[in-house]
Amino acid sequence: MSLYKDKYLSLAGINLNGLTEAELHGLTRELLENRIHGVCFSAYTEGQGPGSELAREQIAARLEVVAPHTRWIRSFSCTEGNELIPEVAKALGLKTMVGVWLEYDEELNERELAKAIELAAQGQVDILAVGNEVLLRDDLSETTLIDYIRRAKAAVPNVPVGYVDAYFKFVDHPAVTEACEVILANCYPFWEGCPAEHALPYMKDMYRRAQRVAGNKPVIVSETGWPSIGTPYGGGVPSAANALKYFIDTFQWAEEENIEVFYFSAFDEAWKVDKEGDVGAFWGIWDKDGQPKLGV
Repeated sequence: MSLYKDKYLSLAGINLNGLTEAELHGLTRELLENRIHGVCFSAYTEGQGPGSELAREQIAARLEVVAPHTRWIRSFSCTEGNELIPEVAKALGLKTMVGVWLEYDEELNERELAKAIELAAQGQVDILAVGNEVLLRDDLSETTLIDYIRRAKAAVPNVPVGYVDAYFKFVDHPAVTEACEVILANCYPFWEGCPAEHALPYMKDMYRRAQRVAGNKPVIVSETGWPSIGTPYGGGVPSAANALKYFIDTFQWAEEENIEVFYFSAFDEAWKVDKEGDVGAFWGIWDKDGQPKLGV
């Protein structure tokens, strides 16, 4: 057993601030070599983003980078070629949380839902995520969102159906929480201005808040992460060291408490700069070219 894995398994609460960056990379590499639970996956490369049509070959090339290091992938859409992601992932032995992208465009929403139901009928979907942060963005009303969730549940009774949003939206919208079979909570200490040294206990509190309103339903951390480059957001400071520490802390906690976590994200994606500023481009485990950033 290596030094890094031994530390990971036996030294819960280790002071990561006492480690060199090389040691942090080593711990991260061990986690990835042993496969983390899940990764949020988009197949876009430089110059692409929503609106780009994805080819199967590109999806396969990107997934082959990720597949040896995770057990699940989470996709975000079932159109524009994204509907090919579950099939390619299944061929690589991965489980799939398949996203139905919902927004103000009703015609698009219907295409997304219809394709998701088709994929589920083909056995390509392990969890169906109907909508992503539509309440946070104020794209749909609670009533409209619940209708989409209920339609999905009726169409795919053998697949758990949930909805993805910031953890506090499940507190604020109990009817949405009730409609879900699984609670898919996004937990981002960074985006609430939390300093890196307090990020893990803050994320735990986010998770517990969602868990308290979930009842007996499973709660999954559908997104969490820390950027490696960019402008600080309140007390949240992007840096390679902070990203490494957050990754290690997250999956050590997940292992200790049997929490299912999908890390955001697989790759750096420049298209996110338009909505999130410079920091939006640097959340990946791998860089935009598919080279490892964490665990090099």
